[in-house]
Amino acid sequence: MAGLELLTFGCRLNIYESEVMRRLAGEAGVEDAIIVNTCAVTGEAERQARQAIRRAHRRRPGAPIIVTGCAAQLHPERFAAMPEVARVLGNGEKLTAAGWAADAAPLLVGDVQALRETASHLIDGFDGHARAFLQVQQGCDHRCTFCIIPLARGPNRSTPIGEIVTQARRLVDADYRELVLTGVDLTAYGADLPGKPSLGQMARRLLALVPDLPRLRLSSLDPVEIDDELWRLVAEEPRLMPHLHLSVQAGDDLILKRMKRRHDRAAVLAVAARARSLRPDLALGADLIAGFPTETEEAFRRTLDLVDEAGLTHLHVFPYSAREETPAARMPPVPGDQIKDRAARLRAKGLAVSREFLAAQVGTIAEVLMERGGIGHTAQYAPLRPDRPVAAGALFRARVTAVEGYQLLGEVE
Repeated sequence: MAGLELLTFGCRLNIYESEVMRRLAGEAGVEDAIIVNTCAVTGEAERQARQAIRRAHRRRPGAPIIVTGCAAQLHPERFAAMPEVARVLGNGEKLTAAGWAADAAPLLVGDVQALRETASHLIDGFDGHARAFLQVQQGCDHRCTFCIIPLARGPNRSTPIGEIVTQARRLVDADYRELVLTGVDLTAYGADLPGKPSLGQMARRLLALVPDLPRLRLSSLDPVEIDDELWRLVAEEPRLMPHLHLSVQAGDDLILKRMKRRHDRAAVLAVAARARSLRPDLALGADLIAGFPTETEEAFRRTLDLVDEAGLTHLHVFPYSAREETPAARMPPVPGDQIKDRAARLRAKGLAVSREFLAAQVGTIAEVLMERGGIGHTAQYAPLRPDRPVAAGALFRARVTAVEGYQLLGEVE
C-alpha cells in the first residue's frame, strides 16, 4: 500500500496527535512514508512498537519509517539504531512543521520537560473514527511510582478555552456528532492558565459556545480531582455522556500508597456513589493494575472486590510491567505467573460485570452513535449492533432487544 501510512499505538491522545501529524507531514510533502506513533505505558508496549516497525519494513521495504511518540521520546537512540528507521521525532517535535521538513535531522528529540504550552492545531477529522478526539491538556505534574509517562510527555499544559472552542466548531462543522476530551491528566486542566479554569468550567463553556454539538465525552479522570462544576454537569447536562472512566489502579490502600496515588479506596467508593446519585443511568469504568510490586493475594482480592462495591462496568486491566526508570521497578516484584493469573481473574471479572450491565439494558431505548463495522456505541459506551444498516457517524435511537456475546442488539426506531 503506497502513500502516507500511520500506525498508532496507545491512548486517545495519540490518536489525536496522529491526525495532526498526518496534516503536518502532508503539508511538508511527506507522501510515501510510514509514521509509527509509539506508546510507552508498559515495556510490552515498546516491544510491540519495535515489532510493528520490523513488520512494516517487510511489508513496504522502500518506504521510509518515521518513529515518534512516548517510547521514541524516552529511548530515541534505541529506535535510531534500528536499520529499518529513517527518522526519530520527539513528542514536542512531532507536532511542529520543522519536525517534518525535508532537511530535518534524522534524530530530532528535544527536552520535553522544557515545554510550557500546548501547540494549537486545527484538524478536520479522524481517519477511520466516527467520533473525534479533542486534545485539551498535555503532560503530568504527578509522579506515580509505576508511571513513565510524565518523563515522556513533560509537565502539565492546558489548551486555552478559545482554541478548544474553535477546534470543536470545526469538527462539528465536519459532521462529527461526538467529541472526546483527551489529555494525559485531564482533571489537571486549567491549573496553568490565567484564572485557573477547571475542567468542568471549560466543558460548560464549550457546550454553551458549541450548541450544535450533540455529545461530549470525557477520557480518564483522576477520582480526587473531579471539580464541583463538573459534578454539576454530570447532574444537569444531557449532552455530557453518562459514562465516566476513572484512573483507579488498585483497591487496596497500602498498594495505592506505594503507587503514590492521591486517593484511597474510600474515595473511589465515594466518587462512584456520588456519580450514581446524580445520574442513575451512568456507567463507570476504571483502569486497574494487576500484580503491582508487594501486592499480596489479600490486597489483590480488595481490588477484585472493589469492582462490585463501586459498581464498575468497564474495566481496562493492565498486568504490571516494570519500567526501569520508575521507583516501582525497585520494589519487591510479584512473580510473573501470579501477575498473569491475577490479570486473567480481573479480566474475567470485567467480562462478568460488563455482561450484567448489558443485560440490564434490554428493553431500554438507547441513543447510539454509529461507527465502522456495523457497530455503534450508546451514551454509556455500550456496543450495539442495529437490526438494519445505519451510516457511520449518524446518531439514531434504538430499542435494545437482546445481548449477543458482549454487545447489544437493537431495533432502529
